[in-house]
Amino acid sequence: MAEDRVLRVRSLLESVRAEGRTALTAPEGKVIADAYGIAVPGEELATDVDEAVAFAARFGGPVVMKIVSPDILHKTDAGGVIVGVEGATDVRAAFHKIIDSARAYDADARISGVQVQELLPKGQEVIVGAVTDPTFGKVVAFGLGGVLVEVLKDVTFRLAPVDADEALSMLDSIRSAEILRGVRGRAGVDRWAVAEQIRRVSQLVADFPEIAEVDLNPVIATPEGAMAADIRVILAESQPAPRRKYSRDEILASMRRLMQPNSVAVIGASNEQGKIGNSVMRNLIDGGFAGDINPVNPKADDILGRKAYKSVTDVPGEVDVAVFAIPAKFVASALEEVGRKKIPNAVLIPSGFAETGEHELQAEIVEIAERYGVRLLGPNIYGYYSTWQDLCATFCTPYDVKGGVALTSQSGGIGMAILGFARTTKTGVSAIVGLGNKSDLDEDDLLTWFGEDPRTDCIAMHLEDLKDGRAFVEAARATVPKKPVVVLKAGRTAAGAKAAGSHTGALAGDDAVYDDILRQAGVIRAPGLNDMLEYARALPVLPAPQGDNVVIITGAGGSGVLLSDAVTDNGLSLMEIPPDLDEAFRKFIPPFGAAGNPVDITGGEPPSTYEATIRLGLEDPRIHALVLGYWHTIVTPPMVFAELTARVVAEFRERGIEKPVVASLAGDVEVEEACQYLFERGVVAYPYTTEKPVAVLGAKYRWAREAGRLGGGT
Repeated sequence: MAEDRVLRVRSLLESVRAEGRTALTAPEGKVIADAYGIAVPGEELATDVDEAVAFAARFGGPVVMKIVSPDILHKTDAGGVIVGVEGATDVRAAFHKIIDSARAYDADARISGVQVQELLPKGQEVIVGAVTDPTFGKVVAFGLGGVLVEVLKDVTFRLAPVDADEALSMLDSIRSAEILRGVRGRAGVDRWAVAEQIRRVSQLVADFPEIAEVDLNPVIATPEGAMAADIRVILAESQPAPRRKYSRDEILASMRRLMQPNSVAVIGASNEQGKIGNSVMRNLIDGGFAGDINPVNPKADDILGRKAYKSVTDVPGEVDVAVFAIPAKFVASALEEVGRKKIPNAVLIPSGFAETGEHELQAEIVEIAERYGVRLLGPNIYGYYSTWQDLCATFCTPYDVKGGVALTSQSGGIGMAILGFARTTKTGVSAIVGLGNKSDLDEDDLLTWFGEDPRTDCIAMHLEDLKDGRAFVEAARATVPKKPVVVLKAGRTAAGAKAAGSHTGALAGDDAVYDDILRQAGVIRAPGLNDMLEYARALPVLPAPQGDNVVIITGAGGSGVLLSDAVTDNGLSLMEIPPDLDEAFRKFIPPFGAAGNPVDITGGEPPSTYEATIRLGLEDPRIHALVLGYWHTIVTPPMVFAELTARVVAEFRERGIEKPVVASLAGDVEVEEACQYLFERGVVAYPYTTEKPVAVLGAKYRWAREAGRLGGGT
């Protein structure tokens, strides 16, 4: 049956192509709808007015009449749609009016006739569609439909195809989800029927890559079903060239030699200070890299006390990485030598490729690399750091604080911001990697490696685009269950400024698709650079929560209100304190304080009150996370608060009770030292902000849910 369906649609699409068309007519759309079980109303194509009258009489009620022309894509704009036509006289008048309007709109348009369609009952209008996204390929969309669809833009996206559960989840992912469930006494829609329309459209575009866009708008959803009043199908002008694929084992093999090399060659190494080749050599040597460092320069015998080689082919033994520090115009010939030497990785620092319009030069090096099986990092990058190998293969400042955070950036400037942040906050990193033009190696390669790297606990990535969105999603889904992935996607406000042949296409702006599909992949999207860095720094510090109940304990009522707002803003749940727990908290706070949630102990309380309430919050198994609000007083100075909090948290962890604890410290400059002290001891703390600690806690919760860890351990 499925084979017959595919053959039927294939034959239709080939005939459309043969006529030089990319847009299908409404009757052709119905053929596809019938083949895929997409529910549409009864309809017929009338080639003259008498047929229109006969067809309308057969449907036995009001009908919709629409122009059918391969040259008129937007029928309403052409005056080619009349709704609610009933009776022979009105049908005749409508037929002539539609034809006349179409001819006035486009005198040369080919007109096949007028479609006579059953008028659907009133219901909730939704849109179901699919587009071909340049990053993610086939993407299915769902949202509120009708005339306001492009104004409201209440739409959600998923990678196609989707299964029944994923299709149903889309109904709950729009802002107006409650409307579909029924409001103010109005019955909800048949959710399964709507989800089936989504699933079938997604399967259609997955089966036929040549279909660029599908639009069911509106779909009339009622308590009894869901039916598409209109189906629009547009074919792609051309198909993108296939990207070379590497298996997981191939990626891991090359990445292992890149990130854990035994031998590095520096092509363009130099004795002259100020040259990139000199900076790279100094960083490798001064950074303490224990492997072989091989300078390559045809004009030197010795560079920084190391024997220099005229060509990389002269370097003895196996080489894992070739770092290029030569002008762009010389890269291709040197890369040929790297290929002949069977070096698996080339790190291309030079600029002057696609980013400056030199697309052919970049295409040339990609072709050479693919021919020899060399993986390219860059070009146009600052290099990379692999701290656990004491490897600093960059012309930028060195960094050697080892830890569990892997950081990547598409931009050199962002890379250096990452470096400065890491140094200032004493964040230990496992790697910092520049990606630049991403001529070959990109985020999915790095995710695949860092997901398996035992030295890496959290991955944070700045990106401007993804070369292969589906490969990234696949790598993210494999990584997220093991460790958090944080993404800062630049270009949030850039509209998807492309001509679209359908409502769905117009709605699929770049960021709208990115946002939904990154969420679908399970990654945590950071709103800004500092957020990305703070998430990366903090997430490995916090244990996974065991449940949803968040309790705020604060010494300042104002902070408590702001912390409560932040809890709600980050999708967290303030625990409703049961009477026995409320009574237990009240034992430790003054009469003018307030239990409930937040628990307001007031600012004048001694350290013992902070300690007693924090102990209670950690002791009670119904509480799953603590948010602490501290107010600087002489009664309880910042470091006293920090020391008692760290001591109590450590004591409970030794007893096997691990809960995420975050803190907001308001006060004079001493709170900065107190926050650093807490951070180093597993309590995520920030001065002068109520938003940041709760945002980090929210990010931890999002990861825990995606990873299936909520309530399932650390």
